[in-house]
Amino acid sequence: MVISEEIKAKILEEWEKNPMRRPRIEKVVVNMGVGQSGERLEKAMKVLEQLTNQKPVKTKARKTIKGFGIRKGEPIGCKVTLRGERAIEFLRKAFAAINNTVKVSSFDEYGNLSFGIKEHIDIPGTKYDPELGVFGMDVCISFERPGYRISRRRRCKRKVPRRHRMTKEEAMVYLMETFGVQIVKG
Repeated sequence: MVISEEIKAKILEEWEKNPMRRPRIEKVVVNMGVGQSGERLEKAMKVLEQLTNQKPVKTKARKTIKGFGIRKGEPIGCKVTLRGERAIEFLRKAFAAINNTVKVSSFDEYGNLSFGIKEHIDIPGTKYDPELGVFGMDVCISFERPGYRISRRRRCKRKVPRRHRMTKEEAMVYLMETFGVQIVKG
């Protein structure tokens, strides 16, 4: 067990006492990097739209890399940002694709999580289509607490204080409680 029962109980007790400390999922970004524009990118966009029920946006190359044949500004991937119920629904499927296990090294110091899915056909309920092919994807989850709006609002914008920021341990406890995910060392 990565997190001791003592720490887990302390975090859960803190959430019960103060609802402003309970984390939530701000957004889930699903990214498919294809590496080239054209027909393959269009197929990836179609796959991503089928998985998330939302229209993807093309991502462009930041710089030219001659060795890979990529020019600056050329579309080389696609992504979708999911929020609310759509995000939670997609995460249930995504965690099932990776057997409900996440490595500790996948978390950053603010509790955000990123993991990869090697083949989109690993996601439950997805069928293989020979016309489209097989694509991998990256899933990035951003966590926040109530009150994080102060960093995004237009008027009187402020930084989120250090005492109110999410920690790695709190994000782990949230995933274990909400999605039944196991956190492993590695």
